[in-house]
Amino acid sequence: MQTEIITNREVNAVQIPSGDPFVLPAGTAVIITQTLGGSYTVATQSGLARIPSEDADALGIDPSDTTSTNTGGDSLPTDATPEDHIWNQLKQVFDPEIPVDIVNLGLVYDCSLEEKDGKKIANVKMTLTAPGCGMGPVIAADAQARIMTIEGIEDAHVDLVWDPPWNQDMISEEGKMKLGMV
Repeated sequence: MQTEIITNREVNAVQIPSGDPFVLPAGTAVIITQTLGGSYTVATQSGLARIPSEDADALGIDPSDTTSTNTGGDSLPTDATPEDHIWNQLKQVFDPEIPVDIVNLGLVYDCSLEEKDGKKIANVKMTLTAPGCGMGPVIAADAQARIMTIEGIEDAHVDLVWDPPWNQDMISEEGKMKLGMV
């Protein structure tokens, strides 16, 4: 059973699914519904909101305690390619409403690495489960930020595309298992 938490200070949040930023006042009752990808999805009287892990203290959580959020990736072998590292980081990005990463949801259509002017640039094409989802720019920014943590990557471009349209058949077997679809 999930426990109600009272925010101990005001905190910047993002409304789900609109993607609109707003301030959640101190003293607001919330229930944490998801702690994946380095952020907290909370249910409020006004609906769902996303709070970044650096503001965990507003929820009474020690921000240095990373055990409550999935912020790291599985360790890769020493011979892993830069592309392997990119895919690994993309597996740490989550839709705040769905407990499956964007790779296993089938949202990432393409991932490539190019050298331009001596810089390594990652290019990712991804989609969303619904074209009108306001969280798209937030999820794309999460993906870009994750990629930028990879040593040797100087820039990352994450483009939202709509062709082909996403459908549930694109979810990996692992994703379907997590969602109870198999």
